[in-house]
This record gives sequence, structure tokens and C-alpha cells, in this order.
Amino acid sequence: MKTYCMELSGPYACFTRPEMKVERVSYDVMTPSAARACFEAILWKPAIRWHVRRIEVLNPIRWINLRRNEVASVVSTRNVETAMKTGKGDLGLYIEDDRQQRAGLFLRDVAYRVHADLEFLNERDPAANSAKYEQMFERRASKGQCVNQPYLGCREFAAAFRLIEQPESEPQPIAETRELGFMLHDLDFSNASDPQPRFFRAQLSQGAVAVPRWDSQEVRG
Repeated sequence: MKTYCMELSGPYACFTRPEMKVERVSYDVMTPSAARACFEAILWKPAIRWHVRRIEVLNPIRWINLRRNEVASVVSTRNVETAMKTGKGDLGLYIEDDRQQRAGLFLRDVAYRVHADLEFLNERDPAANSAKYEQMFERRASKGQCVNQPYLGCREFAAAFRLIEQPESEPQPIAETRELGFMLHDLDFSNASDPQPRFFRAQLSQGAVAVPRWDSQEVRG
């Protein structure tokens, strides 16, 4: 596996705590699952897996309260299945009839430096090798190309990204150390129909969060 480093930044971010049922409240720091999604937004293929190893906080942790209009529901699965079978159906959502206001406690002026390993699964693409996908990612990330725009927790909070080739020459993260409590690591998709969240006890140490491996005893379901 080869390790890559990428800087992610934006004016707002929200890495929602799952225990908050109604209002959106962000974790203090970007979650590993959100960081993984940013790498996958640049390059994802069935033959590769991204493993986030370290998240460095580059800007002081700052907060902002916002109240936003959101759609209260999603398109019915039954309506989608009917449309697929019959070729027609009601797949629309009418915003004016289904709008609600929700308050949120979000992060502002965020910047992170994320280190992640690119794993190549040979059985998924026997004719290729890891170098093929490494070159694809390096080319796309260096040119600012992506499959879809990376975002910071919520899709409306777009992330600017930059591939860092020499992390040791970059500025140091913030000089802050404290407990962050239990944080979402990622979802376990062993049962695709009912993915389960897994957590780890996060520690911000001199501005960096070390992310344990998925199969580590530190990660709990």
C-alpha cells in the first residue's frame, strides 16, 4: 500500500454526530469516513480501498450556528420500484410542501491534512497492478480532477483539495491536545442491507488524530 497526503479545506463543515436526533451538531474534527469519501470522490474503483491513517487539523477549531431550510423526506422506495417496473411514476419532491427549518452547530474555516493508504485488491482486477491505480490517483489529484466534488460532511459544504507530495515541508498542525470522545470510524457493510456504525475513542494530540485500523481492538461496533 502507498500512502498519500491531501489537504482539504472549506468555509464550512458538518460531520454530524449520530446521537443528535433532530438538530445537526458536528464533531470537533473531521471523521475518518468523511475523509475516506473525499479520496473516493477523486478516485474510486472496485479494485481499490482507501484507509485513512491520520487527520491533522490545520486551523483553530471554530463554530457557527446556522438555521437552514431542508427537505423533510426522501423519494419513496416503493415509488422508485414502481417506476422501474412500469416506466412511469411519481418521483418528484415538492420543496414548498415539504420544507422544514433545522438549526445546526457547524465548523467554520476548516482545513485538514489527511494521510490515507491506497490498497489494491488484486482479485478484483487480476490483469492490473497497484501502480496503475496509484498513477491514476496522482494524475487526477494533481490536476484538481474528481468524479464528484469532495465535501466536508454535508454536500453543500464543498471541499477544496490539494495533493501534498512532501508533507514534511508543510506547516505544523495546531498545537492542541484533548480528548474528543467516541467518534464514528466508518460503517460496516458486511450486511449491505443494514450497515452498522463502528466507533473509536479519538484523541487530538498536538493537532492530529491517529486513526486505528478497521480490525483494531480500539474500533468497536
